[in-house]
Amino acid sequence: MSENRCVNVGFIGAGRMATALAGGLISSGFTTAEHVWASDKFETALTGFAQETGAQAVESNLTVIQQAEVIILAVKPQQMIDVVQEIEGALNAHHLIVSIAAGCPLSFFLDELGKGVRMIRVMPNTPCMVQQGASAFSRGGQATDEDACLVESLLSTVGTAAEVPESQLDAVTGLSGSGPAYVYQVIEALSDGGVRMGLPRHIATQLAAQTVKGAAEMVLETGEHPGTLKDAVTSPGGTTIAGIHELEAGGLRHTLMNAVSAATNRSIELGKSSE
Repeated sequence: MSENRCVNVGFIGAGRMATALAGGLISSGFTTAEHVWASDKFETALTGFAQETGAQAVESNLTVIQQAEVIILAVKPQQMIDVVQEIEGALNAHHLIVSIAAGCPLSFFLDELGKGVRMIRVMPNTPCMVQQGASAFSRGGQATDEDACLVESLLSTVGTAAEVPESQLDAVTGLSGSGPAYVYQVIEALSDGGVRMGLPRHIATQLAAQTVKGAAEMVLETGEHPGTLKDAVTSPGGTTIAGIHELEAGGLRHTLMNAVSAATNRSIELGKSSE
């Protein structure tokens, strides 16, 4: 795939995640709306996709296969077998298949489409919808280094992306896949604390959310260890260390670590049940 031309990208499934990803691809200049297609069995999804991205919405999955070289499978896991069986005869060596469906391992696609398929499995998260996603991906079949670089660039239009072995995708699910829900609870709790201390709810929530966002950006921008950044805020005998003492007493770190472990183990269980 030449870097000096637009990549033809097709989505099978035109839901919120597909729409967000397509929007990122187009707004970043990765490709243009004229080179993006999507199909979906729900007309409302197709209409929303077209209105938000300016790309082409079509009724047939096979039309997407004919037009695009990168095919992103964005349907629910329970719909995947029907989709794969429909498109397998239309695929060729020029197609790169990318799945963003949770719980569908590479082995499923290789068994259905053949070992020679160029296949990449992605675990995105919902902040992709605001171009702040944290995604990880694994390659399978005959996917090349060039394919991996392409998918990393594609995912980077809506956040960050990293390649990991498929054996680590369950841990990715437990951390960044489920992680936004943990952070929402932290923001809600901080906001509640502000309200308890007399702040109006809307101000408390705004301050809590921006504080989390700003702290995260400090970690990413500086490259410093979070503990180092924490120490920089923590004066001897000050307000911050008093608050941290309460967090330690309440087991915040222990609880968050256990949340990642529990979600990871559940992801493994769900993967086994789908085999």
